[in-house]
Amino acid sequence: MIIVINGIHANLRFSAAHMIPLHESCGVIHGHSYIVDAQFEGERSGKHGFVVDFKKAKGIIKDICSKLDHKVLIPCENDVIEFKNKDENSIEFNIDSKEYKLPLEDCCFLPLKSTSAEDLAEYFIEETYKYLELTDNNISSIQICVNEGIGQGACIEKDI
Repeated sequence: MIIVINGIHANLRFSAAHMIPLHESCGVIHGHSYIVDAQFEGERSGKHGFVVDFKKAKGIIKDICSKLDHKVLIPCENDVIEFKNKDENSIEFNIDSKEYKLPLEDCCFLPLKSTSAEDLAEYFIEETYKYLELTDNNISSIQICVNEGIGQGACIEKDI
């Protein structure tokens, strides 16, 4: 059985700024109102015969969205970003000839090469899997779609 959670209706959203270093149009800081859709496939089990508890699954994804909401998303594993100074209040970094200095509280540092929809989808699926892994053994696959607004996003599936 497949369980579908539509992010726009389930309020699985976040707004964030990012940039794709050295991309001709997306290389500048810009933002999106992201929507996260999820799909869980598996066998019904447990006391209530659920594939996955909607409340639990939505809670996990909402927690991830909250971490990213109203932040500048910065990929820590991007070879083009040269991190300079970091103190208790701010971070400085260069991308090519561009210099940035941002308040730390405005940033969310992610263990990614990019903050593209594709990489964010991978991040969401791994984080979602981490929290479901121990308790929902009846799930055989998870699909996550991270949309950069309505009608444009990246989807990934993970078999368990």
